[in-house]
Amino acid sequence: MKLLVTGGAGYVGSVCAARLVESGHEVVVLDDLSTGHADAVPDGVRLVEAGIDEAIGEVLAEGFDGVLHFAAKSLVGESMQDPAKYWHGNVVTSLRLLDAMRGHGTPRLVFSSTAATYGEPERVPIAETAPTRPTNTYGATKLAIDHAITSYAAAHGLAAVSLRYFNVAGAYGRFGERHGTETHLIPLVLQVALGQRERIQVYGEDWPTEDGTCVRDYIHVADLADAHLLALEHAAAGEHRIYNLGNGLGFSVKQVVDACREVTGHPIPAAVAPRRAGDPAVLVASSEKARTELGWKPERVDLTGIVRDAWEFTRSRQGA
Repeated sequence: MKLLVTGGAGYVGSVCAARLVESGHEVVVLDDLSTGHADAVPDGVRLVEAGIDEAIGEVLAEGFDGVLHFAAKSLVGESMQDPAKYWHGNVVTSLRLLDAMRGHGTPRLVFSSTAATYGEPERVPIAETAPTRPTNTYGATKLAIDHAITSYAAAHGLAAVSLRYFNVAGAYGRFGERHGTETHLIPLVLQVALGQRERIQVYGEDWPTEDGTCVRDYIHVADLADAHLLALEHAAAGEHRIYNLGNGLGFSVKQVVDACREVTGHPIPAAVAPRRAGDPAVLVASSEKARTELGWKPERVDLTGIVRDAWEFTRSRQGA
């Protein structure tokens, strides 16, 4: 298939683009490089350096079999401070994408959504039937896009799948995580090992969990990319299917820090700080529906292995 990957110069988008190429698809990346990197675009993939607003109609006029939509603003804190940036940057651009897809007859869409659409869950692991009550603007914009996709699928026959997940981690060869503003735990801990920060902050050690620290879901970026490929294959005309993706267990902050210490050989000092308001003790997504309907099964579930991949990529970037 000929496929367009929006945000394909970013972390998850670049890995997905690489896996698509390996699977024999023709891939074009559309990315304005505001947070992505041109050298993250896989070899043999054409990069259109532009935003969705300015170029989506012209690009889709070439004729595509589907779109994988990763382009988004994704910092939770920033979304609360500057909501307009997120409503315009996420929702308005996605509506323009949907309109362009309709206008040019592009039949399939796989949307990179988020488990932040659920907010603070009533029970874990979180199933797709859980109430959607996002607690931040970022999650609210992603939920709004999901609602729009549902409408377009029903009215115009679009074959669409949304994938909701929490923390993506690890690396895939030369494709990995390098954000200008880093908020994710594993890269932050690895920055301590690299001497880029003195210590890691642990927000609370008195949570109702086995070791007292928060538990979060982590999914290897390559497993996540494989789920997008399966979603593309299983998309059905006139339907919008939603799947949660997770490792099913979750790892605590202490487990992540300990794994980073083991992999890097660095002591990685940790300082306990007060709990952050709004932090749930446990956030883990169920992937039973994805396993049953998509045939998806995460293969890279060992925390040490996930950290090792991230560490190897991080060290390879030093001096780059």
